[in-house]
Amino acid sequence: MRPAPTILHLDMDAFYASAEQAAKPSLRGKPVVVGGIGPRGVVATASYEARVFGVRSAMPTAQARRLCPNAAYLSPRFTLYRQVSEAVMELLHELSPLVEPLSLDEAFVDLEAGGVPAETAAVRAVGEKLRRDIRSATGLTGSVGLAGAKMLAKIASEAAKPNGLVVIEPGTERELLGPMTVRTLPGVGPATAETLRRAGIHTVAETAEAGEAELVRLLGKAHGAGLYAMALGRDDRPVVAERDAKSISVEDTFEVDLTDRTRVRAEVLRLADRCVQRLRAAGRSGRTVVIKVRNYDFSTLTRSETLRGPTDDPGVIREAAVRLLEAVDTTGGVRLLGVGVSGLADFTQEDLFAQLATEREAEELAKAAPEAAGEGAEGGEAAEERPRRWHPGLDVVHEEYGAGWVQGSGVGRVTVRFETPWSAPGRVRTFAVGDPALRPGEPLPLVGGQPEGAQSSEPAILPKSLSPEPPASAEGSESASGEEMSSR
Repeated sequence: MRPAPTILHLDMDAFYASAEQAAKPSLRGKPVVVGGIGPRGVVATASYEARVFGVRSAMPTAQARRLCPNAAYLSPRFTLYRQVSEAVMELLHELSPLVEPLSLDEAFVDLEAGGVPAETAAVRAVGEKLRRDIRSATGLTGSVGLAGAKMLAKIASEAAKPNGLVVIEPGTERELLGPMTVRTLPGVGPATAETLRRAGIHTVAETAEAGEAELVRLLGKAHGAGLYAMALGRDDRPVVAERDAKSISVEDTFEVDLTDRTRVRAEVLRLADRCVQRLRAAGRSGRTVVIKVRNYDFSTLTRSETLRGPTDDPGVIREAAVRLLEAVDTTGGVRLLGVGVSGLADFTQEDLFAQLATEREAEELAKAAPEAAGEGAEGGEAAEERPRRWHPGLDVVHEEYGAGWVQGSGVGRVTVRFETPWSAPGRVRTFAVGDPALRPGEPLPLVGGQPEGAQSSEPAILPKSLSPEPPASAEGSESASGEEMSSR
């Protein structure tokens, strides 16, 4: 344990939802839910306005819609979230060489390694400056926790939400943790909590009073000893700058169970290609290919095949994934598929399998080329005119009206709200889904892309009761926007 609170934990506030509110002026101050929008979707993040109604992360989207039917339900835009995350991580790296990212919106920082004096006043000043810099660089807010250990810093940042900073002074750990539920401690899930509950242990103080021997008897040596140390506020885990990934994978959940074997195979091939893209983006290769299949009855199974050496060849990984699929019965229906690669390495071993796969893929393309040419120009035009799937929240560009985002679609129509991060709430217009003037767009920068002289609006990440009052002109715009959205 450190004698000063020099470990910082940053957690962005309702990250995905706040980014969407910052990008879409008409949604500021309103409930926003980001995640899967289909009947089997799951909430990834809910804005604080939506949380008032009981909407939470990992909740089925169908349940969230019942709790908060008037919220904006949006598909995630990971391109935007990664851009914002990179800007935030760059600010963290300015504080210290030891930055341990946990996700796009969360990280530990060792301030001591960055030369910050081991004094409460000094680390608090660094934390406050970081919050200001994040707001300036991204338009979003984050909560900061400062303590002498990683576990405590994370607990502090949770207590600071939203948009706050909490410092846990060394020596006050047990007093602070004592009344908290045992689920506060890392590694205590529902099963462990139930085991402790049956033994009469409900709080962190009761966990510490039970003693190490009793916890080891209940939970096993490693888990029991570790839990006892954390109940006393002890956590000597260092901030690790590089966390080596053990695997890289992608998966999709389908709105309707897949029963067509050909479609299942095509989805596996598509997922294998996405997995290879992520693998190459990380500069890695792998030697074990894994597929994941979740059936209609929620039973889940995995199959794996270990290759002779690490590879990032798409042909090899696709063929291995298909071979694994052949051993799985999918006749009852498939609700989820996944493809992953483990046994990662930072080099690729070329082998005969890769050469054969590449040659076979080239042969298939050569055979397909004459067939495509025989279809003529009309076939090509028909393929281009095939209706796109306009998911709510996604970026679009119209030749006449400019940049906007999809507010909804159905029965051959798509509704678009035309606005930018630095504009007032925009107008809504409806088009045919195949309108040639409308095309998918790229996320606009939240900060830095604002034209000179354009209007700027503050993103809302707090409940309305805690948000500052907007100017009269902006208030009028928001009201009109709200009426327009409600009428939809």
